[in-house]
Amino acid sequence: MWAGGLVPLLVLALDAGRGALGANPLERVLEQSGLLALLLLVLSLACTPLRRLTGWTWPARIRRELGLLAFAYGALHLLVYLLDQGGLGGLPADIAERPFITVGAVALALLVPLALTSGKGSVRRLGFGRWQRLHYLVYPAALLAALHFYWGLKGDKSEALMYALALGLLLGWRVWQAAVKRMS
Repeated sequence: MWAGGLVPLLVLALDAGRGALGANPLERVLEQSGLLALLLLVLSLACTPLRRLTGWTWPARIRRELGLLAFAYGALHLLVYLLDQGGLGGLPADIAERPFITVGAVALALLVPLALTSGKGSVRRLGFGRWQRLHYLVYPAALLAALHFYWGLKGDKSEALMYALALGLLLGWRVWQAAVKRMS
């Protein structure tokens, strides 16, 4: 799982080594890392419905790794953004003035406690119920990440809308499952 999840990073590094990142290399890495973070977040949210609908067990076994990879690419996205902006100095003003930066920063901040508590030891320390409630932060984080992508695009927003649709379906499925569970 980790090897496959890091292949895009390897491709970016190889492209950088060959000078094949285009006219604005930081912009390319920024876009790719952000898109990968969102994609991996959506895939991590698809694991439970896929497991329940198919009976397959492997989606549950890779959900944690997908989430950690999403966080890693989100952190890389932030790092590249900071490199492009010349450091932390302009970040507070950017967050205050540009809503898409604000929602992106909040989305990544919501993923920090999830990454820090992703191990089995955290489940024992927090107790399963509190750990599970904490990990519900993934839902607003994913929605904010999709909004960040949508607001950050100039021009054609169809790709961002496809991610939003996928998230809507995944979250709608969870709401439906919770309603069915309450009625039974």
